[in-house]
Amino acid sequence: MFEKVVCQMAIDFTLSDAQKKVQLDARDFAESVLAPIVRGADREPDPLTAFQMTKPAYIEAYRRGIAFCMLPKEYGGGGLTNVELILAAEEICAVDPGFACTVLVNGLGLLPVWYWGTEEQKEKVLGAATSDPSGEWIVGYGASEPAGTPGGTANFDTPLPAPAGIGVTARLDGDHYVINGRKYWPCNVGGWDGAGANTSLYVVRTNPEKGGTEGLAALLVDRGTPGVTFSTIDSFGHRLTPNSEVVFDNARVPRENLVEGTQGNGDLLINRNFAWSGPVAGIAAVGVARAAYEAALSWAKTYTAGGPHPIIHHQYVGYVLGDVAAKIEASRYFCWKAAHYIDQHDYHGELIGAMNKVFCTELLFDAVYKCLQVVGVNSADKKHMFEKYLREAAIFPIYDGGNFGMQRRRVHGVMASPGFEPRALMNDEYVEFTKDMETIGTVSPPTSVGTQRIETVPPPTPAGTDRVGTAAPAPVEA
Repeated sequence: MFEKVVCQMAIDFTLSDAQKKVQLDARDFAESVLAPIVRGADREPDPLTAFQMTKPAYIEAYRRGIAFCMLPKEYGGGGLTNVELILAAEEICAVDPGFACTVLVNGLGLLPVWYWGTEEQKEKVLGAATSDPSGEWIVGYGASEPAGTPGGTANFDTPLPAPAGIGVTARLDGDHYVINGRKYWPCNVGGWDGAGANTSLYVVRTNPEKGGTEGLAALLVDRGTPGVTFSTIDSFGHRLTPNSEVVFDNARVPRENLVEGTQGNGDLLINRNFAWSGPVAGIAAVGVARAAYEAALSWAKTYTAGGPHPIIHHQYVGYVLGDVAAKIEASRYFCWKAAHYIDQHDYHGELIGAMNKVFCTELLFDAVYKCLQVVGVNSADKKHMFEKYLREAAIFPIYDGGNFGMQRRRVHGVMASPGFEPRALMNDEYVEFTKDMETIGTVSPPTSVGTQRIETVPPPTPAGTDRVGTAAPAPVEA
């Protein structure tokens, strides 16, 4: 028999005064600083020039503490929790998710230094990033590679031997690593002038004799390193963030630029980064859908289509917009849940981060398209913002670890694990992510003949997780 329990429920969707301030400060920046430059920059045909047009806004974001808000205060960062981070991200993404992606990648490049770097690396790299008087400091993150050269990143965690998986190699030569190969799609790595970010973190194969997930680590490559060249990719969405092709031709990087705790675990770095960015990508989709919904609702309340009343009075319009609003609300709170989970579990959330990213980005792509249906053919007129909303929404499911590939495979790998507890997320319990969860579905089993049993390729023996070695620091309170 249930008994009445007199206590305050732990779940409360009311923002604290501090959280509300983070949200409103981000909204003020997005609307007063970022919004005036977005339309012109988005229409600029040259992708590098388009990115450069955001530089004044970035410098202001740096001065307001936004550019490195995710780093701990002890190293000069903003010290925001992940919940606070996505409260701010929604406001910026509602104006332009490409610019927000530039800021996000600062975290993808430097949080692994916080997790696994030496104290000297943390003080040197994080300190430099957060103390630039010009406000221009920018960080790149490079994991993605072009497909088939030789492996590509979509199957970076295949158990097959070299050259499958990540193909950029870094061979130790004395006190330097010599890097060769190509990366494709890394963000921020070209910097403001296309000649290099201040520093970039790349996942490379430091043991080229090993394939699959073995022998991977993270190296910091500083601006001006000889043998590194960049070319900017022209994408149809997120045009205000810079994606590049990077070519390494015997680039020499000091041995001390290896992020020590990532040696042999670069694969787990990739998965942990995607865990952290999962709810950020999810809330970015919320921001874009929110902007499209509000614009469509305003249109429906003023546009009559030649009839006696605005079209909002038609059932179809009202029902569709009501469904869109519900999807936005549901996705927003799932992002809050995922961010809170990552705060509670030492910046781990490989399962919930992937689930969140897949669910929100796909659900809200449909929501944005529904807004275009409500507006009708007028949504195709570029004097309105709807075509931009659709382009931005289409990027979410395929970037930051494609939903069909990296994200769903991570969920699949965790669920297939013998010890998986299906109620773990409901109970806010830690779900460990290990190497033996990575390889699922990356190798097709041989075909069977008749009723012969199909033998699958077993996963490699687990080589530990990123919980060994340097422990992740506890979340920093704002």
